[in-house]
Amino acid sequence: MARVLVAEDDPDIQQLVMYKLKRSGFEAMAVADGLAALAAVRQFRPHAVLIDVRMPGLDGIELCRELRAAPDTAKLPIVMISAQGRPQDRELAFAAGCDDYVVKPFSPKELVERVQQLLVEVRA
Repeated sequence: MARVLVAEDDPDIQQLVMYKLKRSGFEAMAVADGLAALAAVRQFRPHAVLIDVRMPGLDGIELCRELRAAPDTAKLPIVMISAQGRPQDRELAFAAGCDDYVVKPFSPKELVERVQQLLVEVRA
């Protein structure tokens, strides 16, 4: 069973994403800030991470950079989730190392499909 870490500070979005991931057969864990996400990656050892761009402590862009800089998480699939949909926001996220970028509001079903696709690509 694939493990997904959700780093999202909005409790409603966090709950919705967790519900959808678990219903789709994933083992999922949620945290509400970037520093907690960094610690959780080390303990939970996820196969993919969903990261909100704007979070307290360590924001999503910095968290993504930290994960890419560490050898054991450098290839971890990362999906950034943001209310910011401008091209420059996407460019910043991709420059930090994310694999996909989803704009809020989003389809939970589509988000799960994107995670599934990234996991297939990693295993290929």
